[in-house]
Parts: sequence; structure tokens; C-alpha cells
Amino acid sequence: MADFITLLNGYCGFNSIVSSIRYVMSDYTQTHYLLRAMAFVPLGLFFDFMDGRVARWRNKSSLMGQELDSLADLVSFGVAPAIIAFTIGFQTTVDTVLLTVFVLCGLTRLARFNVTVSHIPKDSKGKSKYFEGTPIPTTLALVTVMLFWYSRDMIHDNLPFSTAFPNTLIEFHPAILLFVLSGSAMISKSLKIPKI
Repeated sequence: MADFITLLNGYCGFNSIVSSIRYVMSDYTQTHYLLRAMAFVPLGLFFDFMDGRVARWRNKSSLMGQELDSLADLVSFGVAPAIIAFTIGFQTTVDTVLLTVFVLCGLTRLARFNVTVSHIPKDSKGKSKYFEGTPIPTTLALVTVMLFWYSRDMIHDNLPFSTAFPNTLIEFHPAILLFVLSGSAMISKSLKIPKI
């Protein structure tokens, strides 16, 4: 049951990506596809939250479930937000390199979590006391920011802070640095976030 719910998280991530592609294929006119792409991310978070609850409720957890959870999280909270960002205008060469770094940070964070989870101190219920680096679902904050930009018509040519080094090989949108900061926080070894 928990694994099925995890797969629903992965379903949301993939459909967020597909919705972004549909928005691009409509020549950026069908904005409901962009909104749908953004909506699938918090829906994925709901399923991500529920799979752990169901596993604990049924007292069933497995290595398979842990791996499925990480793979679904990478799609929903790593790849999907990066694709949304590309879709709304972060499309220079440097932008795409930095979005790739963001996704790779998410991948690294999840792999490290799977390897180190058994070494992190546990509470009386056997749950880890803290996250090492920010959990990848925190990238929902980036999607929220992009939704705000959309609501203010600050996408495509109107992205905040315009571009740096325009018409050069290193042209980029300074706002992309939010993704760099998020990725850096995910892979930080010194940042320990207490679990609630």
C-alpha cells in the first residue's frame, strides 16, 4: 500500500513535467498547463507525506520502499521544478547548467540520505532526529515563488532581476541563483534540520 502511494508521488512528478511540455507546445498560450505543472508538485508532496504514514501505520517498511521514495522524490521535487523553471524562461546556457546542478544536488542528497540514514541518531520511536541538509521536498518553496512570479506576470521576458551579461556566452538570469542556493542547502553536511 505504501509503495503504491509512493508511485502516486512519481506519477505527479512525471505529469508535472508533461504539463510543462504541453505549455511549451502551445507556444506559451495555454497557461492552465503551467498551473497544472505547478499544482502537481504539492500533490506529490501529499503522497510523499502519506506513504511514510501508511508504512508506519501498517508497521511495514522495506529497502524497496526507501529506494522508490527517493526515486519518486527526485522526479517530483528535483526534475519537475527545474523543468518548470526552464519553461517560464530560465533558458540561457548558464541557466540550464545551473538547473542541472540543482537536479544533481537533489540526486546527491537523496543518495546520501539512503546511505547514511542508519547512522543518524534516532529518537525513542526509531525515527531519525534530524535531516542532514534540507530535504528535497523543500523545493516546493521554489515552485511557490514561481507561482508568485506567474501571478505578477514576471515570467519569460519579465523574469525578476532581468539578465546578467546579456548577449554574451555567460548570459544568465540572476534569479536562477535561488535554485543554486536550494541545491547547496540540500547537499550541506553541516546543516542539520530537526525533524518535527
